[in-house]
Amino acid sequence: MKINILKYMAFITVLSLVSCEKYLDTVPDNRTEINSVEKVAQLLATAYPEGDYYTFAESASDNAEDKGTGVGDLDEITDKPYVWEDVIGTGRGTTTNYWTTCYQAIASANHALEAIEKNNLGNAALPYKGEALVARAYAHFMLVTFYAKAYVIGATNDSPGIPYITEPETVAIKQYSRGTVASNYQQIEKDLTEGMALLSAAAYKVPKYHFTPAAARAFASRFYLFKGDWQKVVDNASLISTESFATIVRPTNSTLAAMSSADARAAFTRSDQKYNLLLINIYTKYHRNTTPRHGFGQTLFDMFSNTGNITGKRFANKISESGKPNYFSYKYPNYFYVTNQVANTGIHYMMSPALTTDEALLNRAEAYAELGQYSKALDDVNIILANSVLGYTSTDAATFPKIAGYYGTSNQKEGVIKLILDTKKAQFIQEGIRWFDILRHRFTVIHNVYDSQGNQTFMELKADDNRRVFQIPQEATLSGVALNPR
Repeated sequence: MKINILKYMAFITVLSLVSCEKYLDTVPDNRTEINSVEKVAQLLATAYPEGDYYTFAESASDNAEDKGTGVGDLDEITDKPYVWEDVIGTGRGTTTNYWTTCYQAIASANHALEAIEKNNLGNAALPYKGEALVARAYAHFMLVTFYAKAYVIGATNDSPGIPYITEPETVAIKQYSRGTVASNYQQIEKDLTEGMALLSAAAYKVPKYHFTPAAARAFASRFYLFKGDWQKVVDNASLISTESFATIVRPTNSTLAAMSSADARAAFTRSDQKYNLLLINIYTKYHRNTTPRHGFGQTLFDMFSNTGNITGKRFANKISESGKPNYFSYKYPNYFYVTNQVANTGIHYMMSPALTTDEALLNRAEAYAELGQYSKALDDVNIILANSVLGYTSTDAATFPKIAGYYGTSNQKEGVIKLILDTKKAQFIQEGIRWFDILRHRFTVIHNVYDSQGNQTFMELKADDNRRVFQIPQEATLSGVALNPR
C-alpha cells in the first residue's frame, strides 16, 4: 500500500483547500509506504483537525456582541456567523475549512489503522491503533456537533448525522450516507471505548500532542455529557489523574497572574503544563483578530468584574483591549510557519488547548449535579473559583444559600448547574466551549444589532432553529451528502 501521507484527504477532489498549507509543498508523487510502527506514528501526527472552529462557534454564541456602528472591523467570517448566516468560501475560520480538516484527520487515522492491520505490526503498534481510533472518534464527534442537530438525551435522535468514514477511500468521489445522529454517537462510542483501552502516554516524546489516556478521558467526559451518561462522565473525569484537580487546573489567580501578559500567554498553551491534556496545531488568524465589530465587547467584559460572579470578586483572567470596547482574552501566542524564506511569507498558526483538566472538572461537576450529588458538584466548581478569582479566600466559596440568593432559586440542581455554566462561560471565553453548552441545554441565543443610525434591536436563535446547525459545504453534495435545511 502506497500513499502520499501529507496530501491524502477525505473528499479529496471536492473538498480540497486552495491555500498555502505546508503539506501542499510536498512533491505530488513523493510517496511513502506505511509499513512500520514509526511511519504509522508519523502519520498520526496529521490525525488531528488543523482547522479553526473558534471563529464561527464564538461568533454564533452569546460570547459575542455587536459593539456598534463604526466600532471594530468588519469581516464576513465573524459577521455572518453572528447573524447566523452561512459563510461562502474555504478560508481559515470558515465552517467549510473546519469540515475539510476534520475529514483530513479522519483519513490519516483510517490509513494508520489499515497499515497496522495489513502489515501485522504487532503489540508495538497497539498504542497507535488506540490513538487512531480515538482521534477518529474525536473528529467525527466535532463534525456531528457542528453540522447536525444537537443530540437530545432520551430522544430518538434520528435526524441526519454526518458521514462516518471508517476506511480509506479508493476512488476520487465516493458516495456517502449521512446516517443519523444516533448512529454517529454509537460509532463514536465504539471507537472511543476500543481506542482508550489501547492508549499509552509512554509511546510519545511529547504526549500532549496526542491522545494519551488522560486526554481520551477528558474527551470521554465531554462526549458522555452530551449523551447524558452522567456516571461515565464522573468515572472518566476522575481517572484523568491521580493528583487532586486543585493542583492540576489552570492557576489563573496565582502562577499565571504573577506572570507578565506575554509569559502567561506562552504558558497557556505549553505542553509542560498539567492543565493542558491535548494541544492541536491550528492554522488561523483568530488570535490576531483583536478588533472585530462582532465579538468580545463591553457587556461580555463585565463578566470578569466583581459583580460578574457569585463571589463578589473579579476573575483574574488577563483581558486585554485594543481601544474600548474591543477586548480579547490574552490566551494564544502567535506562531508563523514560513513557506517562502526569500519573501518571508507563510501561515499564522496557534496551539489550541483542545482538551483541559478545567473542562473535565466542570463536566464532572455538572454530571454530579445531574446525579443529585450537589455537594460534590459544588466542591468541583469551587476548585475552579479558588484558582480563578482574584484574592480568593475560603469565605468566597460558593454555598447553597449564596447560590439561592444570587440566582433567585431554591432548586439546588438548577442553581448549581447555572453556577457551573456561568463559570465555564467566563473561563473558556474565546475557546469555543460555550457553543457546546448552548447546544446541550437548548439555550436561546440573543444578539444585539445596531443599524447605521445607532438604533439597537435584538435577534434570537431558538432551540429548534435550523441555523443552529452549521452548513455542510456545497461541494459535498457531489458525494451524495445532503445539505442542512435553511
